[in-house]
Amino acid sequence: MIWVTGDTHGDFSRFYARAFPVQKEMTRADTVIVCGDFGGVWQDCPDERAGLKTLAAKPFTTVFADGNHENFDRLASEFDTVDFHGAKAHRIRDNIFHICRGEVMELEGRTFWFFGGARSHDISDGILDPAEFHSKEALRARMKQMVCTGHYMFRILGESWWPDEMPNDEEMQHGLQTLAAHGNKVDYIVTHCCPAFVAAAFSAGRYEPDELTTYFNRVNDETEFTRWFFGHYHANWRYDNFNMIYERMVRVE
Repeated sequence: MIWVTGDTHGDFSRFYARAFPVQKEMTRADTVIVCGDFGGVWQDCPDERAGLKTLAAKPFTTVFADGNHENFDRLASEFDTVDFHGAKAHRIRDNIFHICRGEVMELEGRTFWFFGGARSHDISDGILDPAEFHSKEALRARMKQMVCTGHYMFRILGESWWPDEMPNDEEMQHGLQTLAAHGNKVDYIVTHCCPAFVAAAFSAGRYEPDELTTYFNRVNDETEFTRWFFGHYHANWRYDNFNMIYERMVRVE
């Protein structure tokens, strides 16, 4: 069986047995897909290692698209790149995999096109670059000053924000080539954000188009698919064959 859920941000409590009892019937051949902002690979610390250990002990296999809140430096350098059901992936643990952008995974006779990434919406007060401060203390002082003056929407380069949150041209071209290799037809699409026209539909224009959501417009126009799953917006909503998911667990039928 295959299940899909939204952003976890390193909190795997929704996978506890009491919250997700069907796992008693699952094995490593069964899969849970996280639609980005997995967050389990963030800042290496005891809490993170404990969270991954708990998730790795689950009977099922977890796979995820990257979101905008991921440590892209670690994802790119710390883990082996392997083939996972036809898709290039980073093996986080024996049953936890990050599916790279533009890859197609085949599970239970169905195809899933993955394309992670999104533009952060919580950086309107700027990105602080540690290299511009003479010490960590000076950086922390600036952060405290910003918070005290009501400017909370900032992140720190290389600590809580990475420019790789948005895909580059090569990744987007690879995604189109992979779809073309499958006849521009897959069963499911898994992303973090969504096409621009879908974002406009649920937000009444609040979310302006960017390079990635515009790219997804093209993917929608050129690809035949059954359902499109995405997270990012911290809500549960359905529009035609597009499914926005947050904390819900949705079974892929």
